[in-house]
Amino acid sequence: MSRRAWLAFASVSVLWGIPYLFIKYAEQGGLTPTTIAWSRVTLAAIILLVLAWRSGTLPALRGRWPWLWAYAFFEIVIPFPMIAVGEQHVASSLTAIIIASVPLIGAVLALRFDPSEKPTAMRAAGLATGFVGVIALVGIDVAGSTEELLGTGAILIAAAGYAIGPMILKQRLRGLNPAALMGAALLVAAVLLTPLAALDLPARFPTAGGVGSIVVLGLLCTALAFVVMTVLIREAGTGRAMVITYVNPVIALALGVALLGEQPGGGAILGLVLILAGSWLSTSGRLPGRRTGARAGAGAGAGSVPPESSAVRAAAFELSPVSPRARTAGEGETEASVARGGNAQP
Repeated sequence: MSRRAWLAFASVSVLWGIPYLFIKYAEQGGLTPTTIAWSRVTLAAIILLVLAWRSGTLPALRGRWPWLWAYAFFEIVIPFPMIAVGEQHVASSLTAIIIASVPLIGAVLALRFDPSEKPTAMRAAGLATGFVGVIALVGIDVAGSTEELLGTGAILIAAAGYAIGPMILKQRLRGLNPAALMGAALLVAAVLLTPLAALDLPARFPTAGGVGSIVVLGLLCTALAFVVMTVLIREAGTGRAMVITYVNPVIALALGVALLGEQPGGGAILGLVLILAGSWLSTSGRLPGRRTGARAGAGAGAGSVPPESSAVRAAAFELSPVSPRARTAGEGETEASVARGGNAQP
């Protein structure tokens, strides 16, 4: 990869590895789960919609709004508050490990709802490996605490939302400009979250650290990450961009240990290894291929833009600068894997 691609890869890995930490900071600063979710999506929606408006891509959303509402519900409205709820009871590092199960859930759902996906022995082995990882994580580190079990359940609900969202994106929302798509989805999410946030206002005025955490989550982890992800996909292709799915949990784990003093147990470490291995096997089982010189040249002149919304990682195939007809069969497989892998991004 080029130096620019490596810089974009490192940036996105960090931008989607730090949300768990800042969600925890926001809660410590006095914000409630729904106000955290509402604040960050509203801020990011404004920025991305302005970008889409300036580029003249908003009219393309006509006729897509029902599916945009469905996508926003599963990809943002469910996961964002559920992650914040879960982090009230479990460590940020454990949250990131559980979210790493998104590709596993996506692979299971694809067997039923995506006719293009066929079961294979490798995928079955991956699902079994990942499932054992979840059992190890929950059974060893969480089972003794009712609160942690509830928190884990909330985060697993978020992971399910992250797995469903990309399926809607793949089947119903292809071809839209990413800034317009994600800006509209975030706007819908803000509307849906408004009544919940109004009923769950903070008991006290948030601290400066809490407000600052929202700014980081909205501006950096959602809006800026969206733009940087576009650069990464243009420079390295969707296949290599997908690798961030396996880097983010490790970064989140390291930050939780270093900055919050979290001490993940043996079950969390074992679970992380097994879940990542299972996710990799169940979604592709091979390293992403390299882009050819022709493909790289085709991508250089194209224009698109992208998210955290956890959604961008999941929607990576939509950000590819190469038209569907120009894609090879191998790249199509990789893009389907990205779509199964989800996002997310807290």
